[in-house]
Amino acid sequence: MPRVKSRDALEELIGEIVAKRDLNKPCITLCSGTACHATGSDSVADAIVEELDKQGLTEEVGFRRTGCHGFCEQGPIVVIYPEAICYLNVTPDDAPEIISKTIKETGIIDRLLYTDPSTGERIVHEHEIPFYKHQSRLVFGDNLRIDPTNIKDYLALGGYRALARVLHELTPEEVLEEVKRANLRGRGGGGFPAGMKWESTRNAPGEPKYVIVNCDEGDPGAYMDRSIMEGNPHRVLEGLTICAYAIGARHGFVYVRQEYPLAVKNLGIALEQAREYGFLGTDILGSGFEFDVKVHRGAGAFVSGESSALMNAIEGKVGEPRPKYVHTSEAGIWDKPSNLNNVETLANVPLIIEKGADWFGSIGTEGSKGTKIFSLVGTVNNTGLVEVPMGTTLRDIIYKIGGGIRGGKRFKGVQTGGPSGGIIPVQYLDLPVDFDELTKLGSMMGSGGMIVIDEDTCIVDLARYFVDFLCDESCGKCVPCREGLKRMREILEDIVAGRGKEGDIELLEEIAVVMKKASLCALGTTAANPALSTIRYFRDEYDAHIKEKRCPALVCKDLISYYIEPEACIACLKCLKNCPEGAIEGEKRVIHVIEQSKCVKCGICYDVCPPKVGAVKKISGKPVPPSLPEAERAIRKGKKKGGGSD
Repeated sequence: MPRVKSRDALEELIGEIVAKRDLNKPCITLCSGTACHATGSDSVADAIVEELDKQGLTEEVGFRRTGCHGFCEQGPIVVIYPEAICYLNVTPDDAPEIISKTIKETGIIDRLLYTDPSTGERIVHEHEIPFYKHQSRLVFGDNLRIDPTNIKDYLALGGYRALARVLHELTPEEVLEEVKRANLRGRGGGGFPAGMKWESTRNAPGEPKYVIVNCDEGDPGAYMDRSIMEGNPHRVLEGLTICAYAIGARHGFVYVRQEYPLAVKNLGIALEQAREYGFLGTDILGSGFEFDVKVHRGAGAFVSGESSALMNAIEGKVGEPRPKYVHTSEAGIWDKPSNLNNVETLANVPLIIEKGADWFGSIGTEGSKGTKIFSLVGTVNNTGLVEVPMGTTLRDIIYKIGGGIRGGKRFKGVQTGGPSGGIIPVQYLDLPVDFDELTKLGSMMGSGGMIVIDEDTCIVDLARYFVDFLCDESCGKCVPCREGLKRMREILEDIVAGRGKEGDIELLEEIAVVMKKASLCALGTTAANPALSTIRYFRDEYDAHIKEKRCPALVCKDLISYYIEPEACIACLKCLKNCPEGAIEGEKRVIHVIEQSKCVKCGICYDVCPPKVGAVKKISGKPVPPSLPEAERAIRKGKKKGGGSD
């Protein structure tokens, strides 16, 4: 393919690609993001290709492996166009029927459709499934239509038109003004206005200038950036190139964590194609602008997602943060002006250039414009990636899109912003989600992690988990973060183990204040959020652990006990046979009893007891029924379940 050397040549190429595509031709698309890879999309793809060949339909039916569709727990997902028929949890064994019944006969396979749990209705089309129906997938939506390894798919949707407009119609200053007017705020966590950051880097003295894509994304449960990079890498590259033009940079980096092999693979292919077509390199689209990109694979440290730590890593140094009195926009990589944006931020840029700042500004809230992609996980019925306008309420995200809480449990809270975020309780379910509102509640947007928790989650133990994670991920460079997190972890571990004491809560708050004021980077200044937000909204659970030595959620192992209720026990032997410590005594038709001195509180007896029986009880903070004395045990052995003695 010869290089595209002008804007007119790009339009001609797009026209040729579109003209060769028959929109009425059947096309099978298969989600092939990381989640669907894990559930067998490779095998499904092989089966579809084989079946198309076997039935002589290879030329008549298109087949495209796309990026992530978002509804990850239902993968592998197949969508058949032009009708947009959506099949979920597809296996290789389903391929013959999909080809013979749906492709050849236009019939529907009911068992592969989404079934609405509330109505029992089977839904045929993807956009009608509640999980998708209530979203606004402006950034993420093209994942469904693009083979990330084929640049022509991106071009067919108007790809690189925004770049062509920028290079041939707008000055760098005009691009900056458009992004500033759109009020695009960074989607990586800080929410800093992207246009202001670009302008600071452009105006900073020193050459060369650098632009960087942050695809590190270390938050547990978050994978928005990974899925965009896997499924639509050209949009990110287009946004990065526009950013480089506005700033005056000739060199760019994409920092990708080592654990994202598919993103690295698809990005590498996209870079080769972009260079081949002339969207990277010298004299891009005949404009005289020169820009190219290198990929740097990170070692997986959470702290390396911080801007200055990331730049240290690119230089080949230890990925730890620098003092904040020098901004990376002035002295970043090799002490040169450097601009860093995350994947989702840059993926918005082509849309802003193409549709205008006014269009972008019409979406969202006064201070937070556009849409945001969230990773909706936890104890919610529908988990996956969710894109909604800023200002959408938590209730709408969790109940309309997420389908509510699993098992009919009571909603308890939602963790937003990753491990450094806060836990928002039920009374704020109608909160409009944007940067400022979340911050007011002691949480934050972060990169977009959203973990839903129900009544069976111990808030204190959850805070301990996140503090433990951050303690392990701290680089240790500054004392407030390094020692503060260790001490917080020790206090929380004592509380969940029943060793908590008066004054522990106040000490946690005091440590948090010091960390917020004195830590070197954002990891330390925000690391106290899990503890502070849970103390703020769930103080009663801390008091129960400390004062009553009780875990209200019946989670903390050292504060719970198991016993068998004699009146309910049917002597089925299930708990006895499965107990790994031999702590359960009894025989067939003889009531069982747990020997507390042997019980290690693994909970297996509780799990295997038939639900309709429910003889094994889990309690906390109450006296446990004592083990049966020998005399009484002998008497009970003579009493059989079902009546009478032998």
